Amino acid sequence: MVDQNSCDHQIVYYGVTNINYEKRTIGSVDVWRCVKCKVHFCEEKQLGIDTLVDEVGMPKINSDQKWSVIVCNLKKHKEKWKLYKIKKDDEIQHECVDEKIIKLLIKDFKVQDEKHWNLLIENFVNKVVEI
Repeated sequence: MVDQNSCDHQIVYYGVTNINYEKRTIGSVDVWRCVKCKVHFCEEKQLGIDTLVDEVGMPKINSDQKWSVIVCNLKKHKEKWKLYKIKKDDEIQHECVDEKIIKLLIKDFKVQDEKHWNLLIENFVNKVVEI
C-alpha cells in the first residue's frame, strides 16, 4: 500500500453512511477512497442545514486520525450530530445541543462522556445508523 502522505491520490466514490433519527434520514456522510493508498475522505450533509462546511473540497485526514460522527444525547426534536477527525487519544471542541462549546475527551477512538457517543465511519460505510 502507498503511504497516504506521499500519495498522488486517485479518489473514487466509496459509499455513504445515512444518519437516521426516529426512522427518518436527517443527514449522511459521503465517503470517498483513494484507490492507491485506501485513505478515506468524508463530507457531512445535514438535511435542513444550509451553512457551508468548515472545509471546502476533498477534506484530508492525517494518518493518525479517523473519521467519526459524534452525537449529542438527543433532546426531543433536537437531532445533533457532526463529523469530526479524531485521534486515538484526543481532546476536541464540540458545539453541543444548547450551542455551548465543550471539550470532549477521546480515548481509544471513543468519546468519554455520558452525554455524547460516537461511531467510526469506517465501520458504517453503506449502512444506516439510527441515533
